[in-house]
Amino acid sequence: MLADNPDNSAQFGTLASDVHRPTTFRHELLDFIAGELPRWRDRPDRPKETSETVLTSQLCSHLNSAARHSAGWDILQFRVEEPDEQNKGRKIDLVPAPCGVAICVKGRRHTDFDSLMPIECKRLPTPKRADRDEREYVISRYTSTGGIQRFKAGNHGATHTIGAMIGYVQEETTGFWNNRVAGWIGELVAGGQPGWTSKDLLRLEREDAASRLAVLQSSHERQNDLAAIDLRHFWMEMN
Repeated sequence: MLADNPDNSAQFGTLASDVHRPTTFRHELLDFIAGELPRWRDRPDRPKETSETVLTSQLCSHLNSAARHSAGWDILQFRVEEPDEQNKGRKIDLVPAPCGVAICVKGRRHTDFDSLMPIECKRLPTPKRADRDEREYVISRYTSTGGIQRFKAGNHGATHTIGAMIGYVQEETTGFWNNRVAGWIGELVAGGQPGWTSKDLLRLEREDAASRLAVLQSSHERQNDLAAIDLRHFWMEMN
């Protein structure tokens, strides 16, 4: 047994030395995720699924494997359905976190108990059901489960200023959804929905026809004196 070996110098329950990363680290992490999304979708051994929960679980497994075999990213792990750091009763769909080290970014130290950013995942279109709002990527009239709505209210990622959303595009194209989401936000602004302005509109960063992936950006003012949050949106055509 290990306990019987006096020469054994292994230590358990401790992290390796801190790893310091520049302020651009989170943006580089988002670029890593963007690069892996089409690789995950197109894997021939990936079971074909439509459920958001199953798709996110699959993606999490792929990202963990990809990070382990990618230089510089093997300090990461990905987890699903993590409790929000501020609102413990709410779950974040997907979070990257340190693995085996503590990662310091902008003076904040993150251990494997901390998330580096919140990532929300949504199907496009929203599944049709009596209690579901087709605008759920943005807002829901029935609950506080709207994607962007959660971030704006501080229900998700209150302790973060950078987050992401992944859209599993299961019908139509990314261009179609860019217009549809812009229309929904425009209607909220025109209708005087509290807290919504034209600044909440998404901006297309790039669209890759070969990988069928669109990357968009948005910035949102938040309630309760929280700092604004910047979101990166990854919309991937699954069909």
